[in-house]
This record gives sequence, C-alpha cells and structure tokens, in this order.
Amino acid sequence: MAAESPIVELGTPAPDFSLPSTSGTVVSLADLAGAPALLVAFICNHCPYVKHIEGELGRVAAEYDGLATVGISANDVADYPDDDVPRLAEQAARAGFTFPYLYDDTQEVARAYGAVCTPDLFLYDADRRLAYRGEFDPTRPNGGQPATGVSLRAAIEHVLAGDPVPPPHRPSVGCSIKWR
Repeated sequence: MAAESPIVELGTPAPDFSLPSTSGTVVSLADLAGAPALLVAFICNHCPYVKHIEGELGRVAAEYDGLATVGISANDVADYPDDDVPRLAEQAARAGFTFPYLYDDTQEVARAYGAVCTPDLFLYDADRRLAYRGEFDPTRPNGGQPATGVSLRAAIEHVLAGDPVPPPHRPSVGCSIKWR
C-alpha cells in the first residue's frame, strides 16, 4: 500500500541513532559529523518505489562532496524477509551504495524521525537541522520515466550552498514501513 510522508517542521534536529550496518559495524549520528549536509534515507529491499530509485540514489549519494548519507531499513523482517540484513547487503551491492546501510530492528529510530514510507528522505544541514523532507523526484515505478533525483538534487545543492530549500517540498511516496 502506498503511503505519503507527513510534514515535519523544517529546523527540527536530527534524532540520534546508533545502529548495526550491513557490513557488521555500528554507525551513529556522531560518526557522520562534520559533513555540511546529511541525508538519512529510510529505504528497504522489497519496495518497488525504492527499487525504482535505488541505482540513482547510489549515484546521488556518491556525487556530492560534503554530503554524508546513511540508509536505514526498519521493516519487520519476520513478515518481510527480503528486508533482512543479508538481503539489504545484496541490495547495497546491486545499487552501488557506498554509504552505510543500517537496520533498525526495534523501529525506534524510524519512529523518532517520523518515517512512514520507503523511500522517506530527510536532508539535514551542517547543524543537523532538517532542511528538506520530501520526494526523490516525481517519477514512480511503472511510470515509464527513469529516476533522476531532480527534487533531492536541488535540495542538496541548496543545503551545500548554505541556502534554505525553497518550497514546495513534495512528500515522499512509497510503500508504508512494515511496523510490527
């Protein structure tokens, strides 16, 4: 079922986290300090909306100097085994993710961020204040158009330039997070 992300007030601080990655390390918000921008992407392996953008998401994350990125999956793996850590690692390799891909087993981090769907994208400035929460781009699976990341790219460029991201911030659309 498709879900749309609700509005989160701009300027909201990034919630702290410390989660295991697909590579076996633990990554925390503090590990990503120092970058002028931070993208926290709630994603998963099984969702067609994420599959549609995953390759381009990997390229966007690698393209921008000064952008730290972390992917987080919070889906219930008992009901969605394709989102278990080994499958997330396969996805990271397939999509060319060079960023840490984390698993939120308790779903507490997803709840702290207010994530509701995959993909759900949160872009923070150097002070880790929310600058953009919205769509990757206006394309959708089976829509006949390739993902470009145009919406997210524009937001990243504003944040890296030290400027606010102008409205409108169109909400993310994707599969609902699979809560326990």
